[in-house]
Amino acid sequence: MKKNKIVVGFSAALFAVVLWSGNFIVARGLAKSIPPIQLSILRWGTAAIILLPFTYLSIKQQWSIILQHRWYLITTAFIGISLFNTLLYFGGHYTQAINLAIIGTSASPVFSTFLAAIFLKEKIYSAKIAGMLLCLMGVLFLMTKGDWRHLQLLKFSTGDIWVFLSALLFAIYTIMVKKKPANLHGTVFLAVIIIAGTLLLFPLLLVQPFFLEQKMKISPNAYWVILYLGVGASILAYLSWNKAIPLLGAARTALVGNLIPVFSTIEAVIFLGEKFNRYHIISSLIIIVGLIIANIPKQKKVL
Repeated sequence: MKKNKIVVGFSAALFAVVLWSGNFIVARGLAKSIPPIQLSILRWGTAAIILLPFTYLSIKQQWSIILQHRWYLITTAFIGISLFNTLLYFGGHYTQAINLAIIGTSASPVFSTFLAAIFLKEKIYSAKIAGMLLCLMGVLFLMTKGDWRHLQLLKFSTGDIWVFLSALLFAIYTIMVKKKPANLHGTVFLAVIIIAGTLLLFPLLLVQPFFLEQKMKISPNAYWVILYLGVGASILAYLSWNKAIPLLGAARTALVGNLIPVFSTIEAVIFLGEKFNRYHIISSLIIIVGLIIANIPKQKKVL
């Protein structure tokens, strides 16, 4: 039974990672034409509009539970919906792609592992630490194209700070999902935080000009991309991720996020025609081995 939970949890987390890795591919072009907060509003607003008709009756039935846990839901929505992706979009305007991938992909699992140990009392076993370090090495190997000397070329800017904060917020969100009220249905939980998170984005429009001045220009093709972001990278990915967390634990689930650059690379080869090199294979193997080691259950001592 425990093995089945791990398989289901890992599959759910993997599905979310595949969808989020596509988000990095399709959202890259939109960053130059749509400002960060507007892009977040379009993404989550699309998700809210699609979810609401299917969840309205359930939300109505569970309204008393929602009110009872309103501050938890508002806080989770603000951190995981309003701020997380928006800060990532802000970071994309200022920092190099290599910095974006390294910080965003590798920092969040590290944060999640230690936050889970502090607030959820999840044990950090030696296998989990070793797996986490291997995943980090795999990501760095991929981002440096197999040449560690490229690490010397990394320059951290204001954008890197945005992405660093984004990674921390996603780690906090992952921890908070673990605390979701047991009697609140998963789809209701997601619908509520998406709707609340979207509404909380509008006041942030007043703050955006202090950080970034940009006019919005939407091309016809962008609407299809926004639909993908709203349905795939938002509804389906978050449902899968939220399902994985109670099955695997917050720290283990976050480690699966290290596969994002692997899938992003594969998708870039398929959809963008980018070249596939030997270091792609090596880094992918390192990350996969790291995930396997991190998910080895701790053996109980036999007396």
